[in-house]
Amino acid sequence: MFPTKQHLTTARALGVAIVVLGLASCATYDDEFATINSRLDQLDTKVQGAAQSAESANQSAQQANQRLDQMESRVQQLEAAPSRKPRG
Repeated sequence: MFPTKQHLTTARALGVAIVVLGLASCATYDDEFATINSRLDQLDTKVQGAAQSAESANQSAQQANQRLDQMESRVQQLEAAPSRKPRG
């Protein structure tokens, strides 16, 4: 069967429709990428906040450990001191 003018017109119309639909679907990907990028930015902000909180907690823990070391040293000094006799 030979292609007629009507067949060629129909094939051309279908080809144009496929191209238009393909281009239209690309536009929805842009919206999805924008949404994903927004969510990634939010997560990045949360991660940075968590990292700052962890650093602050680490510094507080180091200060507490230093204070405990000082107290332990003082307790050892008191325990090693000669015992005193009570007055009276």
